[in-house]
Amino acid sequence: MNSDLLPVLIKCVNFAAIKHKDQRRKDKDATPYINHPIGVANILTEEGAVTDPIVIQAALLHDTVEDTDTTVEEIESIFGKEVAGVVAEVTDDKLLPKQERKRLQIVNAPKKTYRAKLVKLADKLYNLRDLDRTTPVGWTDDRVVEYFEWAKKVIDGVRGTNKALEDSLDAMFAARCISVVVE
Repeated sequence: MNSDLLPVLIKCVNFAAIKHKDQRRKDKDATPYINHPIGVANILTEEGAVTDPIVIQAALLHDTVEDTDTTVEEIESIFGKEVAGVVAEVTDDKLLPKQERKRLQIVNAPKKTYRAKLVKLADKLYNLRDLDRTTPVGWTDDRVVEYFEWAKKVIDGVRGTNKALEDSLDAMFAARCISVVVE
């Protein structure tokens, strides 16, 4: 790794940790939320063999705008236009109803940049693995199945981005008997 990149990545992890410090995942253990963006970045590097520092930074920051008081402008001022652009691409508009946000993720997935598609793949993979590990508090089995089916539709829109990540996702879909059509 380029020694100039290490301080930037640590700054990014620290920023995300501060922004997500009071948040917890919805699992029964109330896992610290920061585990999620770090896990997404780890999936990209370890499983997807992604070495693009813009993608890794965006993965670490991918939920800060959506789930904290962070703005895209703040990310741009600290981490640059490219990182902010990828974060903006993977950020849902929380002013829209949940079902509309989910619909837009499916519709817009094919239109994303390569970098945003990588973050999307790793994010979905992390979330689906979490759902396999434990059902979030208040979720029914039907809701878990619905999430898997919806995630499959999003992933179908980003196919051809990273074979290793897509293969891992396809294995999860197959294990749940969710139809996997690979072209």
